[in-house]
Amino acid sequence: MKKIIKNSIKCNLCGDIIVSKHTHDKVTCKCGACSVDGGNSYLKRGYANSDTDFTELSEYMEIEEN
Repeated sequence: MKKIIKNSIKCNLCGDIIVSKHTHDKVTCKCGACSVDGGNSYLKRGYANSDTDFTELSEYMEIEEN
C-alpha cells in the first residue's frame, strides 16, 4: 500500500510548483490553470484545459499492511 508523503504538481503554463499540505487544502497556481487538493489524505487535481496542464510531482512511501 502507498502512503502520500507529498501532494504536489507543477503547472506547465506558469511554472508554479504547488503543494497541498492538509485535507481540503485546495491550492491553485498563479495563472489559475491547475489546482491540487487533499494533503496527505487523497490526491485531487483540477485543470482548466486538460490534464497536460500539469506535471505530477507527488511522492509516496510504501507501507506494509498487517
